[in-house]
Amino acid sequence: MLHLRVITPTDRSEAAADLLAADPGVTHLVVLPGVARQPAGDLILCDVVRERADEVLRGLQDLGVEARGGISADDVELTLSASADRAAEEAPGSGADAVVWDEVAAKTGEQTELSGTFLVLIVVATMIAGIGVLLDQPILIVGAMVVGPEFGPLAALCVALLRRKGRVAVQSVKALAVGFLAAAVATVVSTWALDAAGLVSREMLLAERPLTDFIWRPDALSWVVGILAGIAGMLSLTSKKSGSLVGVLISVTTVPAAANVAVAVAYRVWHEAAGSALQLLINLCAIVLAGLATLATQQLWWRSVDRRVRRQLGGERGARPGSGVSPGRPRPRAGDPADPAAEPSPRPGRPAR
Repeated sequence: MLHLRVITPTDRSEAAADLLAADPGVTHLVVLPGVARQPAGDLILCDVVRERADEVLRGLQDLGVEARGGISADDVELTLSASADRAAEEAPGSGADAVVWDEVAAKTGEQTELSGTFLVLIVVATMIAGIGVLLDQPILIVGAMVVGPEFGPLAALCVALLRRKGRVAVQSVKALAVGFLAAAVATVVSTWALDAAGLVSREMLLAERPLTDFIWRPDALSWVVGILAGIAGMLSLTSKKSGSLVGVLISVTTVPAAANVAVAVAYRVWHEAAGSALQLLINLCAIVLAGLATLATQQLWWRSVDRRVRRQLGGERGARPGSGVSPGRPRPRAGDPADPAAEPSPRPGRPAR
């Protein structure tokens, strides 16, 4: 469930409040006229289940609330409310599967910035993976996967392509390109330094490496792993599961390949550098394609759910007069506090308390 704080212009306040009141997934609705100062207007507070949050936010934006006022949302960790329970029951779908597109866009948009922290993390991850390649040590490869930060720009690229945000897509590609290039250059230099110190050698790269040689030998399974990683990454992003853990799965297809390219270039083993570069390209393409397909499927599913809800609300608004059903609100059920039949009548001969 999300808690919304909406500052709306006075001339849009009634329409915004009616929109919220009409949605079955909205509860705890409060309207405070004239209390907002910057920007000036009315303050509307409410809670909305995640299944309906995207539709509610889109409706508020269509009213112009975003342009002339403001909308902010926070996760509600705990709610003790029968009204909230009813809203969750009446909203179709599952909150764990719900996608709030504005939330996803905001989250991924922050990760497209080519910051110093991003560069340091991807450089460190690639250098660790480069040592792991030479030592044929999967433990070091896994450690590099944990450090790798490239999941953020990859996720942002998928979201930007789906929502047709060209600027965000360009920023994502720029972050990935500059990040991997800087990481490769740093890993080449570190390999030369370690070789000069006698800690590694060209023979280590040319030796049999049964645990890590798959990194530079792309095949059909490279596409399979990349596709699975893309699906898992997007689901973790939209369903609020642990993005850091799934980021490890994303890195298994990217950072080790980039590291192998750098180490092979440092020792001029060109066929291995070419194989690793192809592995990296295949995995990046597979992740983006699978991630985009996953997001598109989720978007189509939730649009169909929204259409079904709108049809239900339209039917309720058309209920005949005198039926006791308020426009836009579900019919009261037996046992609800708002249901007159649920109120016990006073016993004869005794005054009602």
